[in-house]
Amino acid sequence: MTMTPLSVYLPFNMDCLRGEFTPAKRGGGPPPGAGRWLIVQDQKILVTPDGDGFRLPTGAAPDAPPRGLDGLGPRHWLGTWAGEPCWVAALPKGAPVPDGLLPETLVPMQGTRLPDDLLTLGGMAMQLLYWESTSGHCPRCGAPTGRLEGEWGKRCGACRYEHYPHVHPAVIVLVRDGDRVLLARKAIWAPGRYALVAGFVDNGESLEGCVAREVKEEVGVDVKDIQYVGSQNWPFPSQIMIGFIASYAGGEITIDRDELEDARWFPRAEMPVGPARHSIAGWIIRNFAGNVGT
Repeated sequence: MTMTPLSVYLPFNMDCLRGEFTPAKRGGGPPPGAGRWLIVQDQKILVTPDGDGFRLPTGAAPDAPPRGLDGLGPRHWLGTWAGEPCWVAALPKGAPVPDGLLPETLVPMQGTRLPDDLLTLGGMAMQLLYWESTSGHCPRCGAPTGRLEGEWGKRCGACRYEHYPHVHPAVIVLVRDGDRVLLARKAIWAPGRYALVAGFVDNGESLEGCVAREVKEEVGVDVKDIQYVGSQNWPFPSQIMIGFIASYAGGEITIDRDELEDARWFPRAEMPVGPARHSIAGWIIRNFAGNVGT
């Protein structure tokens, strides 16, 4: 029996919404009445405090967003969540946020306080806005494009070329060797924080081949027994992170200083501060590396 990896329920994966969300590209138009608003400003969404948590602001859609939000960009229907339409718009960076709303980061490594469902909706909103900002003109001839009915894709009005949202595949891997694991860190991360080797898939490359190449390029060691364990949508700006574990096969650590500040072996019982719980890196470490530092 094949089991679905529990990583599907990580935030930013639509599965996290447990079937309560229907994308706009399926079915007819949005239901009538007020809707939820996903207002994105510089990798943050605007939310309303609600007891110990947060909720999305509401407003009559699509022409009447929550009060005080001047200067919003074009409105987009994302889909329906729990029976209500979800509308997306961008608020320019530096624009004032009206009283009653708070900008909360969507970035796990910045200590987001958002619950998983709002993180997931916010991530989809960011990806929709990224697609809209990069797809207005045909990549083949440069003419304006228009939305394909019932799809996220666009069609060129001149040459009729069709293209669809680009999701960029990247691998991320935990290398294990007996009672130790190989972790790495970038200079921009918080002091003492380590995570996994990761990188984008090249043209013509298998996922497993990418794992072996990225580990060799970034930390200088060889791996074997490469095994898929799960995946996560990653809306920064539009990746799919494909998670693996692998066994050490030889070589000494040699760090690519253009990519990493440090890489080293850690005993499973003495793990450093790791990635946020919301990321597949944290999920892989928690499930396949033993105890994790906090």
